[in-house]
Amino acid sequence: MFDTVRNAFKVKDIRNRILFTFFMLIIIRIGSQLPIPGVDRNVFADWFANQSSDAFNFFDAVTGGSFLQMSVFALNITPYITSSIIMQLLTIAIPKLEEMQRDGEEGRKKIAEITRYVTIALALIEAIAMAIGFSRSGYLTDKGWLTILQVIVTLTAGSAVLMWIGERITEKGVGNGISIVLVINIISRIPNDFGTLYEQFVKGKIPAKAVLAVVIIAAIILVTVVFVVVLQAAQRKIPVQYSKKIQGRKQVGGQSTHIPLKVNTGGVIPVIFAQSLMQFPVVIASLLGKGNGTGIGSKILKGLSQSNWCNPQEPIYSIGLAVYLVLIIAFAYFYTSITFNPLEIANNMKRQGGFIPGIRPGKPTSDYLNRILNYIVFIGAAGLSIVAVIPIFFNGVFKANVSFGGTSIIIIVGVVIETIKQIESQMLVRYYKGFLND
Repeated sequence: MFDTVRNAFKVKDIRNRILFTFFMLIIIRIGSQLPIPGVDRNVFADWFANQSSDAFNFFDAVTGGSFLQMSVFALNITPYITSSIIMQLLTIAIPKLEEMQRDGEEGRKKIAEITRYVTIALALIEAIAMAIGFSRSGYLTDKGWLTILQVIVTLTAGSAVLMWIGERITEKGVGNGISIVLVINIISRIPNDFGTLYEQFVKGKIPAKAVLAVVIIAAIILVTVVFVVVLQAAQRKIPVQYSKKIQGRKQVGGQSTHIPLKVNTGGVIPVIFAQSLMQFPVVIASLLGKGNGTGIGSKILKGLSQSNWCNPQEPIYSIGLAVYLVLIIAFAYFYTSITFNPLEIANNMKRQGGFIPGIRPGKPTSDYLNRILNYIVFIGAAGLSIVAVIPIFFNGVFKANVSFGGTSIIIIVGVVIETIKQIESQMLVRYYKGFLND
């Protein structure tokens, strides 16, 4: 990886793209520290410190601390991510959008434009809800409508600017801009998390225990990262053979290839879906000041909160963890079913004269792909579950309260791998000499 980056700086075009991305990330970090006019940051920070909902911690992590700082980028790119997921789901449900997606580059541009409008709409809705909620709770310096409008415009504009920066990085930088913005936000919180781990397990301990704690923490992080790398790269190759054809005096076709089926077909989406569904009632209850009682409703809310899972003193709440794992597996199958169509692939292969050795073309091929897909989706979902549970286990048993978890690690590793691959592909195009230089 480091060799790839070093060689990339030797190519002027790629070097300029990397530097452009770097400067855009600096702008993002500066914007993450600019306060929203009209918000009392000290009062808000005190409220945030008293919240036990893990959803707020995760939201603060993916916004790079902008949410806690109540900066102009407090909403960050979460509206865009939500908008993209909504558009993916609607593409399956609405034939017009599905037709756009099949129209090639022109269709994708139209979908991207619609996604931008949906992003602005979601950002505006979230900004209105947050501004009105802050006003009622006394987090604003003034309860007047002008101040509320000022907060709404600032939050919405901040999200729109970040969306624009992400698209410019994709166009003039390296990698997927939105993903890189998300990763830099998560990475920016890691030093604070390491500081928290140091305060909890290293500071004040005798040298032997301190060294042992450092080794254990480093080993856990290293093993988790390696496991995620393997999970992201793992794939099942389905062999495909194309029949030979005679066109005039030439024989065409007959080549062998394969269909790469990724083990982790859904990426981090199943974990995000499951986490959002579990934390939504907890967030609503926190905003309403509920969930701290002793009734059955409060106990259910505690069971939905990750902070109460794997707690040896209260093992009953770990039932929520079991529900969480079931949701991850269920969403992995659901997301794969809407993004991968075995019947369409089988029909395309049949039209092009391709077939899987030993499997008849058409529906038998579709059934075979479905059967294989069911196996590897379960394996990928199980891997995702393991990665998601590791931080939860240590947070529950050892009270290692950090903002990043399995979801953050999967996002970081996945984006880094894809960005490095893109840099390598750009370098390959520029370094390829071809037969003219032989």
